[in-house]
Amino acid sequence: MLVGVTSILGFFAYHSPGSDVMVPTGPVGFYFVAFAGFALVGWGGCLIGAAKHPEIGHSVGTATAFALVLGAVIRMAAWIVGDYYVFPGEALRVEATAFLILALAFLWLRPPARAAVERAST
Repeated sequence: MLVGVTSILGFFAYHSPGSDVMVPTGPVGFYFVAFAGFALVGWGGCLIGAAKHPEIGHSVGTATAFALVLGAVIRMAAWIVGDYYVFPGEALRVEATAFLILALAFLWLRPPARAAVERAST
């Protein structure tokens, strides 16, 4: 959620007079950064809800792991293409590795499915 809020605030910071941004993406790029920020805030809320109520968290953890794997694939593809290497350098490989490790954690640490819990208790 913190990354999402930061992305949204970055959108507004870009449009403030005299702003100096680290990533020169232009107004359309910052629009999409803010859009992704809203999605991250929503996703963070889902993760917090799943952490508070583990019985509903099975599908949230699986969806999160799937999204992290997709993010890693995109970063690996961008690194292989080479056009994106100039700006982020090795960060794409590091991010892909971190995303895959996080995806494994979401799969390994997710709560058991409700049916499995009910069978085990009977």
